[in-house]
Amino acid sequence: MPVPLRYSARNLWARKLTTALTAGGMALVVFVFAAVMMLDAGLKQTLVATGQPDNILVTRRSSGTEIQSGVDRTQAAIVESQPEIAIGPGGVSMASKEVVVLIAQPKRDTGVPTNVTVRGVGAEGLALRPQVRVIAGRMFRPGSAEIVVGRSIGERFDGTGIGESLRFGGRDWTVVGVFDAGGSAFDSEIWGDGEQMIQAFRRQAFSSVAARLADPARFDELKRRLESDPRLTLDVKRERTFYEEQSEVMSNFISYLGLTLSVIFSVGAMIGAMITMYSAVANRTAEIGALRALGFRRGSILLAFLAEALFLALIGWIVGLALASGMQLVQISTMNWQSFSELAFRFTLTPVIVLKSLVFALAMGLAGGFLPAVRAARLKIVDALRAA
Repeated sequence: MPVPLRYSARNLWARKLTTALTAGGMALVVFVFAAVMMLDAGLKQTLVATGQPDNILVTRRSSGTEIQSGVDRTQAAIVESQPEIAIGPGGVSMASKEVVVLIAQPKRDTGVPTNVTVRGVGAEGLALRPQVRVIAGRMFRPGSAEIVVGRSIGERFDGTGIGESLRFGGRDWTVVGVFDAGGSAFDSEIWGDGEQMIQAFRRQAFSSVAARLADPARFDELKRRLESDPRLTLDVKRERTFYEEQSEVMSNFISYLGLTLSVIFSVGAMIGAMITMYSAVANRTAEIGALRALGFRRGSILLAFLAEALFLALIGWIVGLALASGMQLVQISTMNWQSFSELAFRFTLTPVIVLKSLVFALAMGLAGGFLPAVRAARLKIVDALRAA
């Protein structure tokens, strides 16, 4: 017959200090494991949210990023004229020829210059990004040296308040508004008029062309036609796919680093759990003998001690995940290794992370408690009772 679960729970409660220390070690590991996955999820969510499912982004073939890309006016005009591109109010194509450059701007708190993305957008640029809305001031006027800044930029960089000015591209640009992009990468950008930007930076070509599809199902047809056109040297991607790819390098680094740290820390946590459980077996030898004498089989003793180790892991998981969930209030900024520009994002907790951290914690408890549980189950009744 099985040993009641309350027996295992009661034994943990009887050793409060040991239980707290062991569960605390596991909680630390769960915190690190969950926080790293939340960091990766936040990065991906920020960049994926930047793209719209019915938009495309056209860049120079094999450029990798908009900053390295160049699409001349003739090529941009060919893209705009494609029948798959949606037509907006007034009969104009829903396409935006854009210039993307980096400038160095000092942060408010440290004064350290950091790369910031400046995007010159076309007349339809805002209409293509429905997640972008002006929350203070107003939108820049086309044809002027006015700019609007993303919410994250306005909070963290000098000279980005409404009415202030920034100097880049040989001009002074006046900040007339702040926009919110719904937590996407656009929150870390400065926007202005594309034609003014291309002149200021003396560019001969745009960086990219963003456009909306009239029918998203016709994307493959458009992509095949443009990429096979001998006049063009372009890559055509869904906007969301493009920004997903922008997260790959940093996401892989975060994942590998997090996995390495989690494995190293988990070894220590498992050793701590093993020591705790071996101590429990040593202190309860006579008790184990009494249970065996009462008719409990070896398998029941094994399961009872495994349940005890899993309870320890469950406590550690609850505490560790609770601590990790608090990281959602934290916004961090780092360099996007694809574009070499500042990118701000938040830790994001998802149901998948909750489930993975639970499995990870239980696996630690099982690994740490298995050998002590086997030791307890193999004790002979006579020898165990004699220890009393």
